Amino acid sequence: MRSGKRVLVVIPARGGSKGIPQKNITPVANKPLISYTTELLRELPWVDQALVSTDDPDIAAEAIRADTAEVVWRPKELAGDRVGDMPVLAHALEESKSQISGSFDVVVMLQPTSPLRSAAEVEECVDTLIDGSWDAVWTVSETNLAYHPQKQVKLSPEGILSFFHESGPQIVARQELDPAFHRNGVCYAFTADFVATAKSVVAEGHTTAVVTPGLHISIDTPEDILAVEHELRARLGS
Repeated sequence: MRSGKRVLVVIPARGGSKGIPQKNITPVANKPLISYTTELLRELPWVDQALVSTDDPDIAAEAIRADTAEVVWRPKELAGDRVGDMPVLAHALEESKSQISGSFDVVVMLQPTSPLRSAAEVEECVDTLIDGSWDAVWTVSETNLAYHPQKQVKLSPEGILSFFHESGPQIVARQELDPAFHRNGVCYAFTADFVATAKSVVAEGHTTAVVTPGLHISIDTPEDILAVEHELRARLGS
């Protein structure tokens, strides 16, 4: 329980992955990727219940081995690569009723693909939700100005180059660019009522973000794994 609110953590970990087969249990620095998230739960004693939502027996076995979360089996219709986060969270929230007595106030999504997160960053995200009048809170990183949306361009089918954002041609100096942010996958926190009814992770007018400094890599490619391993070695001073 956090500030009087009952908290459910959901770790979405389906088996199918096109970029990296069995990505969620792929070894990263000699440890299955999902273990970085399940082990982090030990640093979050205020979590009332944690569920790994999966359709894959090998992922389930790894989750059970960590002994920090229960497994909830997601139905086939929620196991495809075109399924959004909210149906998966809503299913886990509903299934939680059979895992633990009582209802939840907060649902936290911790994706296994962000192994560099810290407990303090998760806590800040959850506290921001609880302390404010928000339905959703994301963690974000500030975007390097070199990749700012107003500096991006696109190519038409005919090969014509143009700015992606209509204001792009007016930007002359970097100082004219307002800070931009991108979600980094470290943590999402939602009210349980929002999860039960929403179709998107965005609550229009009721979503805010916590800026988490430092390097965060959401693993999608083998190169991302190498980058994470390099960062982990750096943090250990080796």
